[in-house]
Amino acid sequence: MKLVVIGTGYVGLVSGVCFAEFGFETICIDKDKNRITELEKGVCPFFEPGIEELLFKHLKKTKLISFSSSLNESIKDADVVFITVGTPSRRINDEADLSAIWEVAEEIGESLKHYCLIVTKSTVPVGTTRKIKQIIADKIHQENFDVVSNPEFLREGSAVNDFMRPDRVVIGAENEKSLNIMRELYRPLYLRETPIVSTTIETAEIIKYAANSFLATKIGFINQVADLCEEVGANVQDVAKGIGMDKRIGSKFLHAGPGFGGSCFPKDVKAFTAVARKHSIDFSILDAVNSSNKERPNKIVEKILKVKKFNPDSTIAILGLSFKPNTDDIRDSTSLKIANILYENNIKINCYDPIAMNNSKLLYKNFQYFSSVYKACEGVNAIIIGTEWNEFRALNFHKIKMSIKDPIIFDLRNIYEPNELKKAGFLYYGVGK
Repeated sequence: MKLVVIGTGYVGLVSGVCFAEFGFETICIDKDKNRITELEKGVCPFFEPGIEELLFKHLKKTKLISFSSSLNESIKDADVVFITVGTPSRRINDEADLSAIWEVAEEIGESLKHYCLIVTKSTVPVGTTRKIKQIIADKIHQENFDVVSNPEFLREGSAVNDFMRPDRVVIGAENEKSLNIMRELYRPLYLRETPIVSTTIETAEIIKYAANSFLATKIGFINQVADLCEEVGANVQDVAKGIGMDKRIGSKFLHAGPGFGGSCFPKDVKAFTAVARKHSIDFSILDAVNSSNKERPNKIVEKILKVKKFNPDSTIAILGLSFKPNTDDIRDSTSLKIANILYENNIKINCYDPIAMNNSKLLYKNFQYFSSVYKACEGVNAIIIGTEWNEFRALNFHKIKMSIKDPIIFDLRNIYEPNELKKAGFLYYGVGK
């Protein structure tokens, strides 16, 4: 089978190189011609562990992957077309912005001349795939195609592994023909006994939003538990361990911190509640999760400013700028939100991140950026660990102590034990302990 993947963001490019790894001839399409030019050279537009190796392998060696800016030309021989374009939040009503989806559907309808399976892999509200079908059908005046919902569950920083070793594959299909095509695409996963969840299109669309919203709820819950722990002298890490051993709850996504960020959870929670409102469903639990997470950076800053009265000459070092480790993505990064609030309070900001500094420099030009942790910490009045990069798990605090002005550390990811830092001569403040 020949595959076309529309969009070369995280989902599209990861899917493209991984399908090539499965042995399928794959064309990845993007209207950004500069991005296509770079991809044809083997240059990945973002950092993601493992993707550069697969890109080089299938671009230069197997020749199974190629790139184009022309959907019309690429779709001619395609058996399956994946839609992986972005669906960001609308600022006005929190709904998903589906303009790119509709544009792609129109173009598919204008280009499609033979039977093809159209697959929605972008995260979209329920009903979107049906509308895609209608847009295409209106263009070609015949239904010589099928549509499928196949939501992705890729985590930035482990996206390649998530594609190759998923917990499950969800397929929302209308008929056996399209379902069998999708099963053939994912047949390499059968050897790993990956569960295939076959369901309706609407159910598949709901599954993705429900999954992300539930995980976001777990994070929001444990963060508020952490606040209570701080007030009563309990340890949220022990609480999380104690409740996570319950198989009904599970231990994942129970790490207290500065809140969730990234390109998925914030927008998906908002979009899910927007869908609920359209159908007159009271989704107050998710409204609370969204509201709590939105306020979390401000509350973190309030706690920081209570510890010490920083003057206008004060400087704080922010260690970690990406919204999570192993990615250069700074979208909705809680570290940067906290840094920006502190800056607005007349505090100077020193920054260090192993990967994400170039992206941060484009948006936060008033921060100072350094080539190492230790240079960023020289002469500062406090340190904030905002992202749990492995590099930050074994810092030489004796070395830092020699150059820092005020030995205060705010460990927003609870990497360290308080006594360890206290012995090194630091005032230590974690989250929920």
